[in-house]
Amino acid sequence: MRRAAIGTVVFFFLAPGTVGGLIPWLLGGDSRYDGSFGVTDVLGDALFVVGLLLVIAAFVQFVREGRGTPAPVAPTEELVVGGLYRYIRNPMYVAVGAMIAGQALIYSSAAVWWWLLAFAGLVASFVRLYEEPTLRRTYGASYEAYLAAVPGWWPRLTRWRGGSGGR
Repeated sequence: MRRAAIGTVVFFFLAPGTVGGLIPWLLGGDSRYDGSFGVTDVLGDALFVVGLLLVIAAFVQFVREGRGTPAPVAPTEELVVGGLYRYIRNPMYVAVGAMIAGQALIYSSAAVWWWLLAFAGLVASFVRLYEEPTLRRTYGASYEAYLAAVPGWWPRLTRWRGGSGGR
């Protein structure tokens, strides 16, 4: 579990840290402070912080339940279906999107909004073309049941009470 935790921390800074933090800052960060503080700043800050907390929660779930990392090069040993994953299949991607949207509001940056659109398109393609087929092959019927019960991009209102992961 220690190795999974270390790998997850490294991947956290490489993936969501870069995609949801560094790139939006590079695209719009020079316009961060214009002397005013309004509703869009408050909403942007809230979206960023909530997104960041959700990404952290999802990463912790990968280590605890999956005994692996979110990185495709060091995948989990078990299908992760607990925590946030009982409500939505892709909480990390949605949370990183919230972080980017928050920064687009904070920076009032069209470039960051365009980055959010590019990110959404790339992630949707990655999920459809790589992630879902890989999880189907790896976890079979367990993943199929999960896929049928839990939406990918908009959370359920109630917690999915299906079984645990496994091969």
